[in-house]
Amino acid sequence: MKKQKDEILKTPASNNAGEKMEKDDKVENPMGFKVIVKEFKKDKVAMFSFWIFVIFFAFIFITSAFINSETTTKVDIFEKYAYPNFQSIWNIFGKEAGGRSVLALTIVGARNSILIGFAVTIITTIVGLFVGLFVGYKGGIVDSIIMRIVDFISLLPILMIIIVFVTIVPTYNVVTFVFIMSVFYWIGTARLVRSKALSEAKRDYVNASKTLGTSDLKIMFNGILPNISSIIIVDSTLALAGNIGIETTLSFLGFGLPANVPSLGTLIALARRPEIIQSKLFVWVPASLLILFMMLCINYIGQALRRASDARQRLG
Repeated sequence: MKKQKDEILKTPASNNAGEKMEKDDKVENPMGFKVIVKEFKKDKVAMFSFWIFVIFFAFIFITSAFINSETTTKVDIFEKYAYPNFQSIWNIFGKEAGGRSVLALTIVGARNSILIGFAVTIITTIVGLFVGLFVGYKGGIVDSIIMRIVDFISLLPILMIIIVFVTIVPTYNVVTFVFIMSVFYWIGTARLVRSKALSEAKRDYVNASKTLGTSDLKIMFNGILPNISSIIIVDSTLALAGNIGIETTLSFLGFGLPANVPSLGTLIALARRPEIIQSKLFVWVPASLLILFMMLCINYIGQALRRASDARQRLG
């Protein structure tokens, strides 16, 4: 009996209905590792973006491991806005208002942005996944109540609320910042998972599992979740770019990372002064180009994953 339940959970509705046309089977084919690899091989831009981002990721984290944080953030007014030179590798991008190496701040700031982006993405994906899966599976009054709460949160000016919390929290640090962002940015994932779970909950394999007495948790996590996992992967990849962008924006406005923590947004914020944006491009251009590079790479990767999750959009 247990073996029969597991087989039903792992069998999508398209297989239970009998044999179908080959074209229909292709449309229902879920995203797997081989499908992803094939899609990336067809999309040369996505493949290039993936490998260049992996190399960049490794470079940032390996290089930042050899950078002394105290030395990097130490102010030296005698080196204020020192122009780029090749006397030292850390001076090739010059120095900013505090006499600190722009290259070192850019590397450490990129590491911080990536870590925060990953942390917020993981937390919001987990919370949104649990909420959306539970609401979509249960439906009814549970769905109505929780989705009204989600609708209310989505109507709030979230960016402004985050700024208020950052301002009033007494012990503000990186962990606090990640927590504040995570509190509000799970609703997008919850909506997506809920819509897919509602559709899956009506499939024959779910009804058959309920008839056999399979527990709700087992149906949700062993049956429904594997069938919607491809959508979650795509959403998480694109959310990573968005979360990095939000952190950078808040830091640019002065409400992101604490002042003693390097950030790409903080470097770009220096360009708000006319003399900096006109005559000292070396201060803010590296950070700006780095953000543009990361956003493009992640979005190209996300687009390829999105096509891989839908057989009708695949290139090959």
